[in-house]
Amino acid sequence: MIDALLAGPNLTPVLQRSPLAGWQAWIQDPQRLTKLRAHGDLPRWQKALQAMPHINPSHVDMSSSAITLKGNATDNQRRELQEGLMQLHPWRKGPFSLFGIDINTEWRSDWKWDRIAPHLDDLSQRCVLDIGCGSGYHLWRMLGAGAELALGIDPTALFNLQFAALKQFLPETPAAMLPVGLEALPQDMTGFDSVFSMGILYHRRSPLEHLEQIRRLLRPGGQAIVETLVVAGDDRQVLVPEGRYAKMRNVWFIPSTDLLARWLRRCGFVDIELVDVTATSTDEQRSTPWMTFDSLATFLDPEDSSKTIEGYPAPLRAVFSCRR
Repeated sequence: MIDALLAGPNLTPVLQRSPLAGWQAWIQDPQRLTKLRAHGDLPRWQKALQAMPHINPSHVDMSSSAITLKGNATDNQRRELQEGLMQLHPWRKGPFSLFGIDINTEWRSDWKWDRIAPHLDDLSQRCVLDIGCGSGYHLWRMLGAGAELALGIDPTALFNLQFAALKQFLPETPAAMLPVGLEALPQDMTGFDSVFSMGILYHRRSPLEHLEQIRRLLRPGGQAIVETLVVAGDDRQVLVPEGRYAKMRNVWFIPSTDLLARWLRRCGFVDIELVDVTATSTDEQRSTPWMTFDSLATFLDPEDSSKTIEGYPAPLRAVFSCRR
């Protein structure tokens, strides 16, 4: 079942005619799944996937808020499907609607897509990469926008299984996910038309190295979308949290938008444009029956929602478009 995570034989023609043809063997190498196979929860997750009913979708919508699959499903099949999907809790990125089962995820990832979509190059026939793609929600939206190949990478095992849950209903679609981080990609891999890094930069110990890696992955003229936490201030302002930020352990650098623009210039990007700045609300990130753990409401100061529980400025996110 987890072999479906890889770019299987159905993607071979797409890879062969893409700028990634030289890395096809690396992308499709089954050894890529070695670490994932060693995860302690994998047997339980695989059992949940295998217990899901086989339903052929008669309608697929990747262009609306929820990634939607419709088809003839019995009440028993829907019950089995919901039970299997719930075994993959928590669902953080979405939403999805699968044969009448609405997965109301922690994040309204469609809101982020709506903010970036007006600023994207035409994705038709494009080869795109989503770094830290989570459950793969945005990969499906990229296909809905016309991408010829949507490749995602994320080392989190559960997110890979969540992607597999959808992929099993759409085996022929040109979307694939690899359970690796950015540092695992070959140093000389290049040629993507578009590269997305959304919600990743502040988790990197070396943000400039991250930006340089993105630039190397792009073809000349290719577009990068960088979405990250930011703080107010001039081009010298950066927040380096002591300990946690909004209860997150691995937050290293949160720059101002002016400083991030300077970082992008320093890394060789051109046509740098700040296209959106939005404060994260408790309507966009919240607990749901599909993600029952703490969420943004408990990450903020209960007396002052403009601050995190640690006293830092509450989450503010910016989106930059830039090019190699």
